[in-house]
Amino acid sequence: MDAFTAGLLQRIRATETDLTRARDEGDDFLVEVEQAELDDLRRLAADHGVEVSATSV
Repeated sequence: MDAFTAGLLQRIRATETDLTRARDEGDDFLVEVEQAELDDLRRLAADHGVEVSATSV
């Protein structure tokens, strides 16, 4: 796995964690921010052929 892929997957995992935390805390604004970030990261992964495991987020 190259550095780009590893870094991207790490950012996705961190954002998923942050999104879950925002949901648990009931912070609707932060949920929107984190969801948008996650959508962008997943789109970037797809554009570069990086396979992202399905998660519960």
